[in-house]
Amino acid sequence: MCMHCIRRSLAVGVVGLLLAAASSAQPFPTKPLTLVVPATPGGLIDASARLVGVPLANLIGQPVIVDNRSGASGNVGYSHVARAAADGHTLLVSYSGYHVGNPALTDKLPWSQKDLIPVAMITSATNVIVMHPSVPVSTLTELIDHLKANPGKVTYASQGNGSLSHIGTEMFKLQTGTNMVHIPYRGSGSAIQDVLSGQVQLFMTTPPSVMGHVQSGKLRALVITGKNRHSALPGVPTAAEAGLKGFELEAWVAIFAPAGTPPNVVATLSATIKRALDLPESKSRADAAGVELSYRPPEALSQLVKRDTEYWSKVVKTTGIKAD
Repeated sequence: MCMHCIRRSLAVGVVGLLLAAASSAQPFPTKPLTLVVPATPGGLIDASARLVGVPLANLIGQPVIVDNRSGASGNVGYSHVARAAADGHTLLVSYSGYHVGNPALTDKLPWSQKDLIPVAMITSATNVIVMHPSVPVSTLTELIDHLKANPGKVTYASQGNGSLSHIGTEMFKLQTGTNMVHIPYRGSGSAIQDVLSGQVQLFMTTPPSVMGHVQSGKLRALVITGKNRHSALPGVPTAAEAGLKGFELEAWVAIFAPAGTPPNVVATLSATIKRALDLPESKSRADAAGVELSYRPPEALSQLVKRDTEYWSKVVKTTGIKAD
């Protein structure tokens, strides 16, 4: 090859590298951010999105829109983000029950965990088992006795087939040797309405969606499924305290971006989300909503997804849950 050709090739290569570097260093954000919530308004996922959305908008200098896209056990929202432009402006507010539960339940999803990359974990929450007051039980022991005396006569709600509330209640049935009928919904909002009306008797969910109803006496809280009691429901014992040792169920909510989102954009988003969660007003709003602020950076979140996916795959296999 002639020297002139070599110099020309090198020049083209340098220009290409400079253009790539300039492209990766484009200002961010350049337009409003959209937080896609794969569930109906109300409940842990929606509360977490709105909790981080306001301070994030103030810090990042662009409006933050919460877009509720429920349906198909979260798959509608997940698919939307998986197909979105990988520029950091469309983000998924992911729920552990969907993120690790759905892939464990079936390999025929319209999205894959590989379609999404971790940005930041934002909240975590224990679960609470609530009952409609018409059911004559006030303790976990009484509930188990009632279920054994009335097999298949009590119904329980879930946020959808394969959701954490579904898998968790099936774990409860397996561990206690009881039988209930599953009634799936498209999120916690519609499930709670039917539990409040008495059409469905039991619901295992995160405290934010039912805390007010428990405090007003419209629903009866029996146990907390985490290691510790919940600060907003201090009188409700943990499952271990109520006699059911080894039964624990906790959820997390995290932000994910479409695969291919530039690393500098992910880093900017993660750092800004951490700043948003560190604000005193965020802590106050989280306490009022009944959720715990739990920031994790992308690497730690990735490890959590891997661990929980392996765990829930085993749970699904053990309980025999099948996709609809």
